[in-house]
Parts: sequence; structure tokens; C-alpha cells
Amino acid sequence: MTTISGTDYASLGLGQQQATRSTSLGQADFLHLMTEQLKNQDPLKPLDNNQFLGQLAQFSTVQGIDSMQGAMAAMASVMESDQTLRAAALVGHEALVSVDAVPLQRGAGLRGEVVAAAAGPVTMDVVDANGVRVRRMTVEAADKGATAFEWDGLDEAGNPATAGTYSFRAVSGATDPSAKDAELLPIRANARVDSVSIEPGGLYLNLAGMGSVPLSAVHRIG
Repeated sequence: MTTISGTDYASLGLGQQQATRSTSLGQADFLHLMTEQLKNQDPLKPLDNNQFLGQLAQFSTVQGIDSMQGAMAAMASVMESDQTLRAAALVGHEALVSVDAVPLQRGAGLRGEVVAAAAGPVTMDVVDANGVRVRRMTVEAADKGATAFEWDGLDEAGNPATAGTYSFRAVSGATDPSAKDAELLPIRANARVDSVSIEPGGLYLNLAGMGSVPLSAVHRIG
């Protein structure tokens, strides 16, 4: 809103008591001030018409901006509520999300997709939080694009992998996924949506055994 300083009030012939009532102008206040300004103007130097119209236009612009801001805030609130309701309907469904690292329970395993660059074999490594390879698998991609995979939660020796955070690295062909120059393929994981959280950064899906991921990370709901 437009604000008027104490010196501005004094120039309009208003008392200090009136000036201290409020520093925020409403439409009625503005019109009152304009009237007082006209009443107390110097007869020899009357208010210029262009200046008067300019003040009216300025006040109208400020009012318009305030109204627009209020309307935009209301619209944003409605959109956020609608998005929250839609996200709540996802609870209980399977979500396919992009992942870099996944926290897993002992021997839990993981199902998902690897986005193959072309038809042929895809080599995938399961790596623990210390960077140690736990399991190497080969997935045959029938064509370029999403190819399903499943890790049974067992290590190379056939024992259940310990609980912890695991990373999945995949490359086309038989090259080493752990090589520094390896061109890694995107990997997505399946998990059940347990609940939805509203955070300052937006909506998050709480996935069974995987923690929270932003709604933007979801590729498919099944």
C-alpha cells in the first residue's frame, strides 16, 4: 500500500494526531487527503491537473498490484490444496522413481528399470555405502529404453546383503560400471507409497523402505 510520511501530512495542513493514526492508506484515506490537499493549496500556485491525475493513477496502480497479489496468493493456495489431494490418492500405489542411492533392509532386494541405450546386454553393479561391489548382474535389453530388472537382495556368495544404503550402477555392454569414464544408464526403482508429506520444498512421497522422494522424481504410478 502507498505510505505517507509525517512531513507529507504537515504539507497538507493535517495535524500530528491525524498523521499518527495510520501509515497505510486505504481508498477513503487517499480521497480524504486529496480533498485536504485541494482545500489547502496555494491559490496563486494551484495543483497542476496533470500532477493531480498522476497521483490518482499512481494510487490506482498500487491498488491494482495489491489486488493482483491477493488473487495470485489465493490461486496458489487453491492449486497447492488440489495437488495435495491428488497426491494423497497415490497412497498404496506402486511408484517408479529415479534413484541414486536406496536405503534397504537386510536382504530386501529391489525391483526397477534401467534405461538401456540400445538393445543388448546391460551390466549392473550393486554397490554398498563404502563403495564395495556387493553383486554384479547382467540384464538383457530387448530394445532401447526401459528394461525391467530385479535384485534378490543377495550378495555374490548368495548371502543376504546387510542393511544399509546401496547404489546401482549400470552400463551398456560388458564394460565395468565402476570405471571412471563409464557412461552410466539411468535407473529407476519401484516402491509402495506409504504416505504424502507437505514440505517447504513441495510435496514428497514417503516410500516403503526407501524414505522420502520429491513428487518430481516420480516417473510412473502403477
